[in-house]
This record gives sequence, structure tokens and C-alpha cells, in this order.
Amino acid sequence: MAVLALAGCGEGKQVEANKTAAAQVQPVQASNAPQWDVLVGSELPQAVSDLTGWLIEHGIISNVLTVGGKRLVVVGPFASQAEAEAKKNEVIEKLVKAKKRDIDVTVIEHQTAQ
Repeated sequence: MAVLALAGCGEGKQVEANKTAAAQVQPVQASNAPQWDVLVGSELPQAVSDLTGWLIEHGIISNVLTVGGKRLVVVGPFASQAEAEAKKNEVIEKLVKAKKRDIDVTVIEHQTAQ
């Protein structure tokens, strides 16, 4: 019994150290690469809270950014344009099922909030 306890003691620390090192490297790499968002919006006046609430109800987490004085509802950011396109298609499918056809969904380059 004591041998099993000793054999398992050191393994977890090394694995956790590797995970911590990998987590520290990722943000540095991600900041240099372009990122993408899925912009979810409508030409019709709609409360941002209504739109974000509907997205949450359907399992889509969004953010609200203010860019140029305008409030934008975005999903993301994603590391690649392909990932953003896949999420865009998922959002469109859910909108179609809910018969919400007046909401535009587009992929845009990630913008920082002002």
C-alpha cells in the first residue's frame, strides 16, 4: 500500500507544471495572431439585452463591445477565421429554427472595445 501512495505522489506535480508552462505560453502566441469575432446584429432596433439573453438561452455566450460609440454583440474571439465561420453557421441554424430571420450574422476581424 505504501508503494502505491509514493508512486502516485510525484506524477501529478510534473503534469501540473507542464500545464502551467503551456498556459503561460499560449497568451503570448495568441496576441500576435489575428483573431476573429462573429457579429450578431439587426437592422431593426432591438435591445442588446434581449439579443444577448436569447443567445444565452440557446447556449451561445456573447460579449457586448462599444466601438465608435456603437454597441456590438459579438461571439468570440476565435483564433482562426474557420472557427468563427463554424460558430457563425451554428448561430444561423439556431436563428432559423427560432424563425428569427431579421438578424444578420457575419464574421469580422476582432476589435477591441473603447
